[in-house]
Amino acid sequence: MSATSNPMNYLITGAGRGIGRGLTRRLLARGHRVFLVDSNLPELNNTSSLLLESGLPTSSFQISHTDLSDRSQISAAVASASAFFNGRLDVLINNAFATPHVWSDGASMASQEVDIMAEWDLKLAVGLTAPFLLSRLCIPLLTGPASHTDDDNAKAKAKASLKPGTIVHISSTRAHQAEENHEAYSAIKAGILGLTQSMSVSLGGQYNIRVNAISPGWIHVEDENASGDVEGKKWEDGLTEQDHRWHPAGRVGKVEDILNAVDFLVDSDFVTGTEIVVDGGVTKKMVYPE
Repeated sequence: MSATSNPMNYLITGAGRGIGRGLTRRLLARGHRVFLVDSNLPELNNTSSLLLESGLPTSSFQISHTDLSDRSQISAAVASASAFFNGRLDVLINNAFATPHVWSDGASMASQEVDIMAEWDLKLAVGLTAPFLLSRLCIPLLTGPASHTDDDNAKAKAKASLKPGTIVHISSTRAHQAEENHEAYSAIKAGILGLTQSMSVSLGGQYNIRVNAISPGWIHVEDENASGDVEGKKWEDGLTEQDHRWHPAGRVGKVEDILNAVDFLVDSDFVTGTEIVVDGGVTKKMVYPE
């Protein structure tokens, strides 16, 4: 992956593993700077070590161990990101979600022995409230200065020529298709689409900040975590020919597919309030009982 001639600043939540880590690694390889936010400290530290071992300078990224269900920690993370980026953020990617996506312990909506409401509250806080709050707090950074000069005229000129940053929410095809016992995941990912639409109007009209959503389908990321690193996993490991054939596009998804969508949304200054579905065509496929 070649270096970019236009380095930008990215804040990515859920960056310790999975899609968030994959995006982080590829953006850094291009020469961008990334502020990584995650609640999983072992995965976050592992990712940091992996990045340093690849030869990246410490000045290119910073990690933040942040519980996104805690509003005070979110505020502290944004303050740290502002200091790291000198007040300028180009792209906010709200990717994090509290796992597992299904109710834990085999629970369902009718379960009495498991407190699924505590899980509901946590998933709602991390998956919907945090993106809303992060987006609010990042408005000054997304419209912030590009120049660090002490010359007021130079600062004003730099700010006038600078395009506002953009926000990308990561939703899911489960906003449109349901699985059993995924009520919180589906509802919250659908909520992200509503949030995207509303924020694009509110932030566009006042700040010219564009807000869009990406809805991934099956993006295989078993190689983007600490255990995958130890085992030396590759993207294709664990996938069958049937898995690939299930997708009209002919294969299971890769992190690069999400990165391509991010690139499009960052570069396309006439696109806002929209959802890009990245699922290999699966949601267009009629399924009959066998």
